Amino acid sequence: MSEAKIYYQDDCNLAALDGQTIAVIGYGSQGHAHALNAKESGCHVIIGLYEGSKSWKRAEEQGFEVYTAAEAAKKADIIMILINDELQAALYKESIEPNLEAGNMLMFAHGFNIHFNQIVPPADVDVTMIAPKGPGHTVRSEYQADKGVPCLIAVHQDATGKAKEKALAYALAIGGARAGVLETDFRTETETDLFGEQAVLCGGVCALMQAGFETLCEAGYDPRNAYFECIHEMKLIVDLIYQSGFAGMRYSISNTAEYGDYVTGPKIITEDTKKAMKKILSDIQDGSFAKEFLLDMSEAGGQAHFKAMRKLASEHQSELVGEDIRKLYSWNGEDKLINN
Repeated sequence: MSEAKIYYQDDCNLAALDGQTIAVIGYGSQGHAHALNAKESGCHVIIGLYEGSKSWKRAEEQGFEVYTAAEAAKKADIIMILINDELQAALYKESIEPNLEAGNMLMFAHGFNIHFNQIVPPADVDVTMIAPKGPGHTVRSEYQADKGVPCLIAVHQDATGKAKEKALAYALAIGGARAGVLETDFRTETETDLFGEQAVLCGGVCALMQAGFETLCEAGYDPRNAYFECIHEMKLIVDLIYQSGFAGMRYSISNTAEYGDYVTGPKIITEDTKKAMKKILSDIQDGSFAKEFLLDMSEAGGQAHFKAMRKLASEHQSELVGEDIRKLYSWNGEDKLINN
């Protein structure tokens, strides 16, 4: 397999967006970041929301013209859809598809709906993806610090012959090209993204931390000690890995911790764990996860399973202990990432 290309600022030409109106559909975590960053890079950005959206006033206060999604799509040359995956197909059908014109560019930050054929655009529009590899609040804060969050770029459909050039310009506008833009395709991004968040980043890590917490509590230790040792300190380790890789992290910890890392890691992540991971990947690849997710999110499903799981997770002892522990910190009253 040939190595995928990585693009940087010098490979991108912001002028490709001259005279183009970008409609950002949605003004949540990713939406506000893309819109503000692109606006501050000199692009003409408008916002598309549903009538009565709580974000409408906020977007206006931050200097944007705000329209319904249908109106925004009609006015725009480039339409970036940044609402939840489960809402995109209905919004596309109702508000965007009727207002698409030949030569428009439809953009996504995740390949889910294109890859699983929930959205099938007409042949005369460009379809691309710029997917920042970080939450929207980080996309915004890194841009403001004159840095950027690395992005993935994919071209699903190039009707104009300029799809990649315009997508790279968009990556530059939101700050991603400052860090690097890795070329991929919609299938690879969708399957690896879903696998990463399920098996490792969210599902795997949260379950691992909570299992460690429970083990110490069940052995009679103070839950506050358990929280510090199994949950709170995770950030310190991940920050070291983020900056310097596994070797840099191991350089920074004690010899005792490093030795324990080598001998114990394989006892926790066993061949059975890898088998479970392969099954998770298979369920993603064959559409089983997408079907299950979309059914629960549908009108008939009513998010019954999702809401029950969320409620049970919120009642875990580690959540209650953590809430008290976080009050001890001087930064507790400051703006947090999720408030920005």
